[in-house]
Amino acid sequence: MNNAQVIGLTKRFGDFTLDRVSFAVPEGCVVGFIGENGAGKSTTIKCLLGLVNPDGGKAEVFGKPAETLSKEEKNRIGAVLGENCLPENLTLKEVSAVMKNVFGNWNEGCFFEYARKFALPEEKKMREFSRGMQQKAAIAVALSHEARLLVLDEPTSGLDPVARDEILDILYDFMQDESRSVLISSHIVSDLEKLCDYIVFIHGGKIVFAEEKDALKEKYAIFRGSAEEVAALGKRAVAAYIPGGFGMSALVYRDEAPAGTALERAGIEDIMLYFSRGERL
Repeated sequence: MNNAQVIGLTKRFGDFTLDRVSFAVPEGCVVGFIGENGAGKSTTIKCLLGLVNPDGGKAEVFGKPAETLSKEEKNRIGAVLGENCLPENLTLKEVSAVMKNVFGNWNEGCFFEYARKFALPEEKKMREFSRGMQQKAAIAVALSHEARLLVLDEPTSGLDPVARDEILDILYDFMQDESRSVLISSHIVSDLEKLCDYIVFIHGGKIVFAEEKDALKEKYAIFRGSAEEVAALGKRAVAAYIPGGFGMSALVYRDEAPAGTALERAGIEDIMLYFSRGERL
């Protein structure tokens, strides 16, 4: 079962088009959503949350169109949208009092447990928090009302590596309940490699691939050699190549490369780089 999915999702803004985007967020899985700034990640996420109406296609949550969800169903979605969305003149106690009125299943004890884990000061107002602390507070809210689906748009933006690891550990714990799902976008692809089951890559408003993380790593590899050696591999083997000062590097399909070809492991960031910046034979 999918806790969320988009099917042929289309949205136009001026000269940008989100073009028939399709992927799913299966129950019990973490889906990493990657792509450059302006590729369409935030627009897709806002369509899933019912904040933006698509021009075509579908955005569904819990098997229903996002815009038709009941209040109770919306309460099962935890969201962090990158920028601080908590009132800047409130303390954590006041934030909790507000959320108690917003979410029927608000868990104040859980919220303050996360606040302590994140070392957030209870008496300071949100405007006195650093950007990283504001992010942590927003994540604590998203995790404290029994969400079944977490939708996180750049949730670790502004956090140092130690704090990012802390967030990843907490998300890992959240996913121990296999009825839950997470859709997480991030520029820090190494974080997604640690956590995600699936990777969706969007480029210029179009989905380039939406595959299992482990399958991607098995599917692709990197070859380094001269222009002639890259060309000799053939179009079927070379997904994309990048010219260099001392030869070329190419992203290749492992199964199509000739036996005995010297290949290097390709990480998710490598794959994204070749598809976004590379050239085709």
